[in-house]
Amino acid sequence: MNPRRERNTKTMRSTIPLITLLSDFGVKDPYVAEMKAVILSICPAARIIDISHQIEKFNTHMGAFVLVSAAPYFPVGTVHVAVVDPGVGTKRRPLIVETKRCFYVGPDNGLLMLSAQREGIRHVYNISNPHYMLPTISRTFHGRDIFAPAATHLAKGCVPSEFGLEIHDYLIPRFAKPRMRKGGLLGEVLYIDNFGNVVSNISTKDLEKVGVKESCLLYVKFRKKVSKLKFCPAYGKVPVKAPLTLIGSSNFLEISINQGNASETFKVKIGDPICVSLFSSAR
Repeated sequence: MNPRRERNTKTMRSTIPLITLLSDFGVKDPYVAEMKAVILSICPAARIIDISHQIEKFNTHMGAFVLVSAAPYFPVGTVHVAVVDPGVGTKRRPLIVETKRCFYVGPDNGLLMLSAQREGIRHVYNISNPHYMLPTISRTFHGRDIFAPAATHLAKGCVPSEFGLEIHDYLIPRFAKPRMRKGGLLGEVLYIDNFGNVVSNISTKDLEKVGVKESCLLYVKFRKKVSKLKFCPAYGKVPVKAPLTLIGSSNFLEISINQGNASETFKVKIGDPICVSLFSSAR
């Protein structure tokens, strides 16, 4: 273990172990309670915060967005456990991701990387040390048998490198960053909130690269439908039921309708492609 690396890791530790949970398990079944039971059996003093267990089944886009939205507001040193894991039981690897301010524990399917990249990835480890797992590993419930115990030992102060080898070939999902395309940006729909706002993976910095400023007109294309929309600072800057674009509270471009439902109007779902360009450059 590199002494400097060990010092950097120790500076992130919370006084009281703080662990968050995010999953697509819902609240009907015993799965969330089982993970919490494992955590508290290892560390009775742990504080457990539920971010959400209502992620749409198998939807890593949605899970990644909810995680990246909530994680920045937790204290430095928090251990975030995220389990949206359609590949459970396959060769996909269980990971610990150490960033500049916290830790992420979950599957190597891209779920963790939107948050981890935003914070700055320091190291990524493949969890393989059986000492930090339950004695029996189910093929269908790594959340309980691998992720929960590993996260708890990590929160108690175990050094990340003790859990397994450092890796560099972890999966970076396509939705982690939009692509430049003909003077515009090609991204994806990450999330649709309870108001019907369509949240993309296009950030403020991405828009600055193509010259987007307040009150610009944007061409927004979903599949084959193109709309010309105003880029505004707030929903109320257009009339009621009028469409607009803006930067939402998670720092991503949203397509919205003032007091309306953009996802229904534009017939958009999570994972759909979205292309955004300046009106002047698109003519």
